[in-house]
Amino acid sequence: MARNLGIDLGTTNSCISYLDGSKTSVIPTNEGSRVIPTVVAVNREKQHVFGNVARRQIQSNSRDTIWGIKRLMGRKFQSPEVQSFRRQVAYEIVEAPNGDAHVNFAGRVRSPEEISGLFLDYLHHLAREFLNEEIGDTVITVPAFFNDAQRQSTKTAGRLAGLNVSRIINEPTAALIAYSEQLNRDGLYAVYDLGGGTFDVSIVEVKEEVFKVLSTIGDTFLGGSDFDAQVIDWVVKTASAELGQSLSPDDQTHQRIVQAAEKAKIELSHHEEAQVTIPYLVHRSGNEAYHFQHRLTRTELEHLTGNLVERTIGLVQRSLDEINLEPAALEGVILVGGQSRMPLVSRRLTELFGKPPESRLNPEEVVARGAVLQAEILRGRVKDLLLLDVTPLSLGVEAKGDKFERIIDRNSTIPLKRSRVFTTINDNQQVVKINVLQGERELASQNRSLGEFSLVGIPLAPKGIPQIEVSFEIDANGIVKVSAKDKQTGISQSMKVQPASGLAPEEIERIVEESARFREQDNQRLQLAQLREDLQRETETVRFYLEHHTDKIDLAGQSEIRSLVGKVAKALEGEDIALMSRLLERVQKQRNRINSQLMAEFES
Repeated sequence: MARNLGIDLGTTNSCISYLDGSKTSVIPTNEGSRVIPTVVAVNREKQHVFGNVARRQIQSNSRDTIWGIKRLMGRKFQSPEVQSFRRQVAYEIVEAPNGDAHVNFAGRVRSPEEISGLFLDYLHHLAREFLNEEIGDTVITVPAFFNDAQRQSTKTAGRLAGLNVSRIINEPTAALIAYSEQLNRDGLYAVYDLGGGTFDVSIVEVKEEVFKVLSTIGDTFLGGSDFDAQVIDWVVKTASAELGQSLSPDDQTHQRIVQAAEKAKIELSHHEEAQVTIPYLVHRSGNEAYHFQHRLTRTELEHLTGNLVERTIGLVQRSLDEINLEPAALEGVILVGGQSRMPLVSRRLTELFGKPPESRLNPEEVVARGAVLQAEILRGRVKDLLLLDVTPLSLGVEAKGDKFERIIDRNSTIPLKRSRVFTTINDNQQVVKINVLQGERELASQNRSLGEFSLVGIPLAPKGIPQIEVSFEIDANGIVKVSAKDKQTGISQSMKVQPASGLAPEEIERIVEESARFREQDNQRLQLAQLREDLQRETETVRFYLEHHTDKIDLAGQSEIRSLVGKVAKALEGEDIALMSRLLERVQKQRNRINSQLMAEFES
């Protein structure tokens, strides 16, 4: 039987989980990383690389290294969020013919779905290699506040990767499912999810193994990278003051600052201060090198980013107010996402709820673990849990006078179907245009249009007489279908909402076909890239031993290492996977032999 997966496709990091017996487990990369950077790049050999391998080349190849792609899913190029994000990245974000935000990657303009599809295909490959089994169904998680376009884009990305996406579920809901065995009692729980790019909070009622989401709210442009941006700004301002001139870093320098800022931020979650060191940041006049070296304290970080934490607390309070709950009514608060590790977050939540938040499960793994449990619930292997999720935004249609007529209110439990009856506004009107909207504004023009269609053939009649029934249906993935029917004649028209953003069906088919055609070739290239990196790293290690511990290696060993180094250098110029694999095995044997000898001498 094929194995099911749960994938947390994060803005900054991703995670894959599977069911091992009755317990959830996480699939590591070949390097042993359980949390995988959501980064896609092209290396010098024009091959796709992913995860840590891709992230390591952000400085040297920033224009062709894509990170944070989730922030562009289902978004228009001209939106304020995209324009702000353009200033944070070194790669080029461009406008597609339909107005979507796309990226220029490896000499081609690609959609966020395509980039995410490439990354999901890499995760798919990792899972197959690790489990040595075919993959069955996959549940992918999204932020609770993702709209319909973003959910459809995520499902499209999964399809491009060859995955059978059985469900799209909200990240906070998945986290709570993972905690199902940890919860001591029924009651109300808050899930506080602060990841790399998004924040949302859900209030969930747990009662006799039924998980009912009562409220969900969030911000898809508030996350760890925004905290990084505050530290980056501090570095630039501090350096500018010392240099006596405005620092305008190029792409490569900017990425070095980004990495140093993120490293310091993470370190300050565990220590009271961090040393931020960026050697050769720029050159002063006269070509003198300027090295950035400053101490950043936890207190200073909290001062820089306190406004961001308060934004999350404000949304938590709003989620409680919407359902008339006092903080004291909750049994507990669950932390999700890497940025939730920040001590200030725990302090503010403790102050608000009167109890410390729960973080027994790894906040960066818990969403994927819950996702695979949901996959097994759908299959029927896990039968004790029932998930009742909600739609994050109201749905309706445009009415006369730019009015937004709600048909489904936000926080309605899904899946569901709702209908309302409308009529014509002109005498003898035979066509009704249905503009499907999503949002919370009273003016139709201020909400997001998911698409539109027309009901044609209404019988001639005075205005106000025809009865047009408009029905909305939201499936368990949170994806919308809309239909309209003339109640007198039975004439109907329906559509599965194809949002203004996203790929057209024919584009999806083309990319799927192309992906299938090149999958084996891409996997071989991926294997080759990983093998090259492993071989280079191991060879550098034994070369270091040869140079610094010559007296510990006999003459035969020295000769063998020199011979291997030469053979490796020649092999790396080609693409012979079998040869590189044999050389890697020999180099590793040499490294292990020298390691053992050095350890034995150390212990004696």
